Amino acid sequence: MIAKLKQFNTPKEKYIDSLKFALYCISHPLDGFWDLTHEGRGTYAAANTILFLTLLIRILKLRYTSFIFVQVYWEELNIFLYLASVLFPLALWVVGNWGLTTLFDGKGRLGQVYMATCYALTPYPLVQFPLMIFSNFVTVDEAEFYSTLSALTLVYAAILVVVAMGQIHEYSAKKNLLFTVATLFAMLVMIFILMIFFSMISQGVSYFISIAKELMFRI
Repeated sequence: MIAKLKQFNTPKEKYIDSLKFALYCISHPLDGFWDLTHEGRGTYAAANTILFLTLLIRILKLRYTSFIFVQVYWEELNIFLYLASVLFPLALWVVGNWGLTTLFDGKGRLGQVYMATCYALTPYPLVQFPLMIFSNFVTVDEAEFYSTLSALTLVYAAILVVVAMGQIHEYSAKKNLLFTVATLFAMLVMIFILMIFFSMISQGVSYFISIAKELMFRI
């Protein structure tokens, strides 16, 4: 019996089970996100997979979504900045939420905030992929249905993120909403600080370059 149990709990089987558990999280968010971290049902491998699929679908949507909904100018598109539009806010959210909740009795660790956030993104690849295919078979008159369903996917994913944070930090609904707003504000503060930081670096580099040019001119 023990041997069979060990054979069942191989890393591959645990990864597949944790990936399937994402479906339970989006259909039963309160129980799902609690078990995700407190019962160890989630894995970083599955979280990374969901994030990878989210990024992949965003790229595929540029190529395979009907021109009625998406018009892409490939000459002007920077794919790295396009992916950063997901990864950068994700990093700010994870760090900001963890930093604030750590100061106010939040139970979630940095890795758990990241894992739960990635699991909450599950509706995006799950719905956007068939929508991408569906977009090529609809007319302009049916475009509103596509746009509405696509927007609802993003709204539901955002709701799942909020619910996930409440479960892993063990916050009440009111306190969770408060820290959701606080995290969004913290993200703006971090963006402001980063802008100042890179601006100072840019000015410093420009200053030393101007000195080097002046020395070369005099020599």
